Amino acid sequence: MDLTLQIDTDYSLQEASEVIRSALEQGKHLAKYKVYRYAMICDEFEDRYDLISTEFIQKFEAGEYMDDDKYFDWYAAKKGLDHWKKRITILNAIRF
Repeated sequence: MDLTLQIDTDYSLQEASEVIRSALEQGKHLAKYKVYRYAMICDEFEDRYDLISTEFIQKFEAGEYMDDDKYFDWYAAKKGLDHWKKRITILNAIRF
């Protein structure tokens, strides 16, 4: 997939490219940190309830575990983990 950027500035293409590259690297760094943190949270829930997060999500979305608020934190952590993993994948696919 190709993407075209229009940069309306008086700065050189090289300067603009450096800023974009830096922003992408910061985005990757943030995404990696978020994956690490959400994975730790999911690991804690998995150890506590002896269930892997993917199975938990399937059961939760099927209506199980809805009777206790403590499971909503696990659900949010797993959804956050999936979101940030997807962002890393997209950011890693960008080439200059």
